[in-house]
Amino acid sequence: MATEATGDLIVLVAAIIGLGVLSQLLSAKLQIPSVLFLILSGVAIGPEGLGVLTVESFGGSSGLSTIVGLSVAIIVFEGAFHLKFEKIREAPAAVLRLITIGAAIALFGTAAAVHFLLGADWDIALLIGALLVATGPTVVTPILKVVPVRDRVAAALETEGIVNDVTAAILAIVMFKAMTVRELNASIYVRLFAERLGTGLLVGLAVAAVVWYVLQYVDVSPDDAPRNARLLTLAGAIVAFGAADWVFSEAGVAAAATAGLILGNANLPYEEDIEAFKGDVTLIVLSFVFITLAALLEFDQLFALGLGGVAVVLIVMVVLRPLLVFLSTMGERFTTREKLFVSFVGPRGIIPASVATLFAIRLQAPEAPTNETGAELLVGTVFLVILVTVVLEGGFARQIAERLEVIPMRVLIVGSGRVGRLLAERLEARGENVVLIEEDRDALERAREDGFTVREGDGADTEVLRSAGGENARIVVAATGDDDTNLLIAQLAKSKFDVETVIARANNPSNVDAFEELGVRTISAAESTAWAIDNVIERPALSNWMTELGRSGDVQEVEVTDDAIVGEKIADIDDRLPNGVLIALVSRDGDNEVPEPNLELERGDHVTFIGRTEAVREAIERCGAPA
Repeated sequence: MATEATGDLIVLVAAIIGLGVLSQLLSAKLQIPSVLFLILSGVAIGPEGLGVLTVESFGGSSGLSTIVGLSVAIIVFEGAFHLKFEKIREAPAAVLRLITIGAAIALFGTAAAVHFLLGADWDIALLIGALLVATGPTVVTPILKVVPVRDRVAAALETEGIVNDVTAAILAIVMFKAMTVRELNASIYVRLFAERLGTGLLVGLAVAAVVWYVLQYVDVSPDDAPRNARLLTLAGAIVAFGAADWVFSEAGVAAAATAGLILGNANLPYEEDIEAFKGDVTLIVLSFVFITLAALLEFDQLFALGLGGVAVVLIVMVVLRPLLVFLSTMGERFTTREKLFVSFVGPRGIIPASVATLFAIRLQAPEAPTNETGAELLVGTVFLVILVTVVLEGGFARQIAERLEVIPMRVLIVGSGRVGRLLAERLEARGENVVLIEEDRDALERAREDGFTVREGDGADTEVLRSAGGENARIVVAATGDDDTNLLIAQLAKSKFDVETVIARANNPSNVDAFEELGVRTISAAESTAWAIDNVIERPALSNWMTELGRSGDVQEVEVTDDAIVGEKIADIDDRLPNGVLIALVSRDGDNEVPEPNLELERGDHVTFIGRTEAVREAIERCGAPA
């Protein structure tokens, strides 16, 4: 009988992992957050579906609690590992307010709604509020792959998701621990928070230090060092969680987060291999846990919430979220449309679901501080918010973005050879939304391995251009090695999609005149190379600086559209520009000139800025064109 039970469990685990991988593939294909497919898969095999997965499948609540706890540790570690200090520094100042003031509004606002609308005790209400602080990278990152918003918007959403994932887990742990001691005064909360956060910080720091020292100074294996580095890092996450949890129950999440944050910013050897490996492991763990948790969800728990549950979801989505976003972004460079987009894209994900189920299991234990009703209210409310926000905010994120017009127009580059990839790298460094089109399988795979967004197909095919975003493209670059193909691509882009700027690469210099006679802006590879060599010979300093365009320095041209600066003199505008940027040229009616201080700008003038990258971007925004 034991052998038969073991065999059934193996089949069940294999089925869960298979469904998880299938959900990830569907997510990538349909460009919808995988959480939705994972929930549907879990419901399909759970008590509400086929009924093949129950709590008893894993040896009861104790076994499932252990599995979920370790899985949460790995997920939190992976999220913290990706939270780079450089990313935080690049993110707008509003992010700090989103993860502090915004998190507080979400916590107490949600708790109040749950308490008054669902009649929950304050301890359960605060626990639910703490869990629903998290948006999380597992649902936000897939959205940003589908909706390529501007850098400042993406940085705010990504950083908020990663930080609040960890914050929500720790806050929920404090709330849950306070419930177990049945003392709900401020001093108890402070003590519990300090104990668990302090223990997590110390243990996480110690484990991270050991892992870093071993990877830096110990020859882990001359034959397969990258593999051992990956395994050592993963083991560090689990050891940090287990050791801290042994010292203080529920302190393991803080330790895993601390270890992940430190190691992720420690410039580890083989860091790219470690990130790729951890990402794959986390996807499997996330899929396994989410399907398992969704399988344990009973529809009666959702229906029991009634209209009060619907009201809670609406308050979370259309009252609290916009309130905290608009308060956090006051005085920032976010446009009203961008604020609305961030307001209506805040789906909840794996951390609320997994931690809620973990606590619900423990709340149903005989020694639990509350009854089964509290556990059902916890799971039902959290999953209802997850389901609705994932379906509406995750599933319709692209439509929301298009309606609010927050997606910058695309740059399509046909041909992912060296020229195409180098151009894409420079454009992406400036925040452009770049899509490569490539029909050669080897070239396509190389470009994807380098991290570029690539669509497979013939760029000279109208439907391929359309599927890659031709109707929303601002620039199309034909950069293949065949001049006839480049000419056809350029003509299709202009005639079928009315693209603003179309540029073709001419591999044979004798074709340049023919291209331009047809109205195609053409770059001769031979002439460009000769020009670059001439610059190195005659203008070496300028040549060296030009290679850094889009990185440390930049040159950008924008059209004057803002009424606030039309009629302004160059001298007056110079006084308001940030340090590190100059107005190099002003173009009017086809004439270019280095402007005099008393030159007055007119609507439609084209202004060229030169200087530090960030300073140029800020200057562009001040002169009427979004960076």
